[in-house]
Amino acid sequence: MESTEKTYESWHFCNNEKEANALAELTKNGIKRATTGLLKSYEVENEPIAKVGELHIIEDWNGNGICVIKVKSVEILPFSEVTEAHAEIEGEGDKSLDYWREEHLKFFKQDAEGLNFSFTEDMEVVFMIFEPIFCP
Repeated sequence: MESTEKTYESWHFCNNEKEANALAELTKNGIKRATTGLLKSYEVENEPIAKVGELHIIEDWNGNGICVIKVKSVEILPFSEVTEAHAEIEGEGDKSLDYWREEHLKFFKQDAEGLNFSFTEDMEVVFMIFEPIFCP
């Protein structure tokens, strides 16, 4: 008999309540359809990189499930090569590359500092595109 059990990841965006909740809402509303993380952070924390087809539950800051997403693609590229198209699909702020860079520079510098390494703009990032499949 074939197993029908599925596994999933459950997580929230960012490292503070206000942004985590706001980004969960953008996802629920279909505006945010991608996210970016530092490859080195994945390595330091021994976290697996998402795979196409996986299901993830996006939580609010308090751990409440907000939306189920399905991973559509995963791209690894240098931070400096993220494009306007990447920024737009990520759906944050005014969706511009300038906004994306400003916010992600702050976040990645803080993330790297917390994990005892220094962020540089030539570091690789993991850019994951997803689709919301269930957002009650």
